[in-house]
Amino acid sequence: MGPRELPLAELERKKGFFLEGMLPTIFISVVLLLIVVFAVRSYSKKLKSGCCGAGGDSVKKVRPGDRDIAHYPYAKTIHVEGMHCENCARRVENAFNGQEGCLAKVSLHKKTAQVFSKREIPDEELKQVVRKLGYRPVAVEPGGK
Repeated sequence: MGPRELPLAELERKKGFFLEGMLPTIFISVVLLLIVVFAVRSYSKKLKSGCCGAGGDSVKKVRPGDRDIAHYPYAKTIHVEGMHCENCARRVENAFNGQEGCLAKVSLHKKTAQVFSKREIPDEELKQVVRKLGYRPVAVEPGGK
């Protein structure tokens, strides 16, 4: 037997060590690698399309029937929590603009929605519109012009 040759028992022992010690480590490493790959893919998707963008599509703007703010005698400001991107703000704005007799302007920076209307709208009704979208109405204040 030469200096580099190992007895058969020694080879079996090293093989057993590999299966017992290295295989679980390799398995855990592969699982961690998959988690990292999926996390990076998800994060890059959010960077491309905003936090709430589905498939990279931005939310299309809904235009109210009457865009002249002078035709809306009532105005309220709603403070909204949970809006994180322009798609979030546009969803809130669209929900109000899609209603007859309403015109809305949403500020993502201020986290507010100014709702102008042709009729008096109860605060609870305004809050319910925001809640249906999955956001949290914090307060409703009179005015907004």
